[in-house]
Amino acid sequence: MAAQSAGGQGVNARVVIVGTDTLPSITLQIFEITEKLPRKLRKERERWTRLRNAVYVTYPYARSAARILKDVNSRLATLPNKKDRKAYLATKEKELKAEFGDKLENLSIYQGKVLMKLIDRESGENCYAIIKELKGGFNARMWQTVAFFFGGNLKSEYDTEEDRDIEAIVQEIEMYRYYRAYN
Repeated sequence: MAAQSAGGQGVNARVVIVGTDTLPSITLQIFEITEKLPRKLRKERERWTRLRNAVYVTYPYARSAARILKDVNSRLATLPNKKDRKAYLATKEKELKAEFGDKLENLSIYQGKVLMKLIDRESGENCYAIIKELKGGFNARMWQTVAFFFGGNLKSEYDTEEDRDIEAIVQEIEMYRYYRAYN
């Protein structure tokens, strides 16, 4: 709505009416701030952006891993002997490699570390315990050694206090998913 002064002269202005009040309204031009951030803040923004990207890439895999682990554990509970369990695990491993193998192999080491934390968050078990349960202690120790040489730790556990940045990003993803589902 536009308003004009009582004398017929004046300036047209946009207004917003709120209840019985008439308030002037202007739209400012969008502008970009180009001053450089201080070095400390730039480093923090880079760290946050890297972590956020890693969580966005790996969180769907962690959710899938938790769901698949739940299904595998419930199926294994119904199998009567060790031979049937071993055959089922071999078949399931082949299926999972076909579905996820290439995608997971292309993750960076950093993304792999974040994925291990997220798998623990979603499943309640660290990766070492999962491998030990499904593939045996020798395989778990072997993969732990490989992870160690790349700066990782399969035994790393998710701690909501220590990993509060990851938790904040996960909450952002969940909130975004919630709003997308209802829009």
